[in-house]
Amino acid sequence: MILIHHIGARSGRERVNPVTYLPDGNDMVITATKGGAPTNPDWYYNLKEHPRIMVEVGTGTFPVEASEVRGEERDELWRRLVEMRPGFAEYETKTSRIFPMFRLTRHS
Repeated sequence: MILIHHIGARSGRERVNPVTYLPDGNDMVITATKGGAPTNPDWYYNLKEHPRIMVEVGTGTFPVEASEVRGEERDELWRRLVEMRPGFAEYETKTSRIFPMFRLTRHS
């Protein structure tokens, strides 16, 4: 789990959410499942509007740039996430939407 510190797209206020992540090289990948709900979580829209966020991992905090992953790359990352966390597969049975995924890349 990591904590993402993001800015509200409408409110402009800082928000913090815990999310599961998939390590991918030096990057982290997160997915907007919202437990299989038919809509995206609010943080999805916040990252689209303000992609530069802070992330807490363990005892470290650092800035990242969030970029949405699409197509074959997204599908492969989803497959890897489900392998790592099989419970995520159940979310797909609750909705017909494709869960957006974001790559979090460190920046200075």
